[in-house]
Amino acid sequence: MKALVFGVETKARDVADDANALEKGLATTPMDLVEVEDPKPIGPDWVVLRSRITGICGSDAKQVFMENAEDEIDNAMTALISFPQVLGHELVATVEDVGADATGVEPGQRVVLNPWLSCGPRGIDPPCPACQAGDLSLCWSFTEGRLSPGIHTGNAKEATGGFAELVPAHHSMVIPVPDEIPDEVAVLADPFAVSLHAVTRTPPPPGGKAVVYGAGALGTTTTGILRSLYPEVEVATIARWPGQADMARSLGATVFEPEPRQELVESLARWSGGVLRKPWQGLPWCHPGHVDVVYDTVGKPDTLEVGIRVLEGRGSLVVTGVGAPGRFEWAPLYFKEIRVVGSNAFGIEEVDGKRQHGIAHYLDLVQQGRVDVSRMLTHTFPLEQWREAFSTLARQGETGAIKVAFDQR
Repeated sequence: MKALVFGVETKARDVADDANALEKGLATTPMDLVEVEDPKPIGPDWVVLRSRITGICGSDAKQVFMENAEDEIDNAMTALISFPQVLGHELVATVEDVGADATGVEPGQRVVLNPWLSCGPRGIDPPCPACQAGDLSLCWSFTEGRLSPGIHTGNAKEATGGFAELVPAHHSMVIPVPDEIPDEVAVLADPFAVSLHAVTRTPPPPGGKAVVYGAGALGTTTTGILRSLYPEVEVATIARWPGQADMARSLGATVFEPEPRQELVESLARWSGGVLRKPWQGLPWCHPGHVDVVYDTVGKPDTLEVGIRVLEGRGSLVVTGVGAPGRFEWAPLYFKEIRVVGSNAFGIEEVDGKRQHGIAHYLDLVQQGRVDVSRMLTHTFPLEQWREAFSTLARQGETGAIKVAFDQR
């Protein structure tokens, strides 16, 4: 089969003089479309899926663009991955082959992938305490069992991802898609579930104020969830590009630009009613502040600093994005006793008193007409045009891209 393999030798490509840092990284990325052996079920309880449409996750793009590679050489997550890799975990697929012990799955079924390579897929029984609690992304066993190290499909070398024609998956990793939900809507289930986890685990109070930093896939879905599930909450979204800003406004958010940052802090203070305090130098900050929760989908020093400056005392900063580390002035963090919450992907979530997988919640909410973020899928490409797909993401300001996907139907 054809697969886009990361971790192979390639020749660097020429780039235009005005290319941005992401385009320059793409020109040197160690990835190429090559022929590899078709995958087989890894165990009798595994299946093989045929890719239909695969979204490019922010983590995929960050890796392919070699973004901040030198700054992140000591990234702790390298302890939990293996190479070479076929990326792509935001997958809608058709079941192609079913192992003898795979239950609840039939050939020809259309499914969304739950990508976590937790205890079940690894053949570990009994499952660890995290898996028993439904916290699949906190599994204790990401380096154990019958698979190489890897937290999810696409970063363990045997569990190849959706940037390929065929994908192996444990039978517990597939969630059926209702017939009335098209592939282009189903493919947004993964980023939606990431944001659902963040919002429902640290929700805003009734009648409160929430800020969403970022308006890419995670920012858009976070905004959509807040407006749909918490309609009495006021939402401000910080959007870098015009297309993202338009999408956020269509979902009902008040939109602010990220730069200049001093104007951003001042604008958020006016919006929320926070009282600005001006230090000798650097950014102003709010005390008292009146923002209850900031959902930071970017996770860079500049964005984290804005969050802690506008939050109320003992407010929550929920971090779903991951950027390169760096210094920022964080005295307001301790002074206001800010609660910083890391939010890692998804598992079994509770919505309206019902506990089930976050992806299943998304499919239910779409069917009920309570959620519609379909406009965030802005571009699709065949796998052969992978460079064009990533280039479209690298030039979001020009292209208006929010979510880009590979269409392999």
